[in-house]
Amino acid sequence: MPQIAVIGGGLVGLSTALCLLDSLPQCPVTIISEAFSPNTTGDVAAGCLIPHTYPDTPVQQQKEWFKETFDHLFKIAISPEASIAGVSLLSGFRSRGGMVQTQRVNNVWDLHGKYDIIVNCSGIGSRDLFGDTSLYPVKGQVVQVHAPWLTHFIRDGDGSTYIYPGRSSTTLGGTRQKHNWKLLPDEKTSKEILNRCSALEPSLQGSRVVQEKVGLRPVRSSIRLEKEMIVRNGHRLPVVHNYGHGGGGFSVHIGTAKAATRLVEELLNVLNDITKSKL
Repeated sequence: MPQIAVIGGGLVGLSTALCLLDSLPQCPVTIISEAFSPNTTGDVAAGCLIPHTYPDTPVQQQKEWFKETFDHLFKIAISPEASIAGVSLLSGFRSRGGMVQTQRVNNVWDLHGKYDIIVNCSGIGSRDLFGDTSLYPVKGQVVQVHAPWLTHFIRDGDGSTYIYPGRSSTTLGGTRQKHNWKLLPDEKTSKEILNRCSALEPSLQGSRVVQEKVGLRPVRSSIRLEKEMIVRNGHRLPVVHNYGHGGGGFSVHIGTAKAATRLVEELLNVLNDITKSKL
């Protein structure tokens, strides 16, 4: 059976891997990533379902991805498991036979011969791994505080300042710092976030800080969702790309996971044809 490797253990990678298990139960799927929840960009995000725009992606396509994601999440929201649902999909992936490897992929050709198809969901890592210089980081920093009395979210203006109550803490944000690669929280920035959010909701003044978090949004003008046949020294390596979601991964992750799975199915058909022609 064809072996499939998904590079990237964030929300996009995990949702794509689960979709692959659904559609191709006969194919072993392995996720390879140097980081998993709670150490991913998705764990930093407040996770509010708001449509994001990608200038070079057709609007109708964006709407379809968002609707597929919304419908999926809405089913979870009205289910008996809604109160315990979260962004971590790893346990569900493993329980269904998926395999996990914790390692950094420095060269995609290191996977050649071990896997038949590579699905690239490496986010900002695609800049080095596949030489995509159109991809750049937008640093996001949030502050999580203990404010259990808050039950409604507040989002101001263009969304640069927001307050999102959660089950265990309230997330305050945020920042959009282009080309900033620093993964450590900045103390001055945290104070600015607290001041901005306290101006919107005075009851936050003096609230206890639980944690400060930083994530790098993988931004490009369009989500890269396509298949590619990489060739080196006569060897072929089929790749499906699914990255570049920027700050909108939560809003379209199911839609793009389904689209990536369809591309994998197309590559499997090509591989089957090649095998038959050799026979």
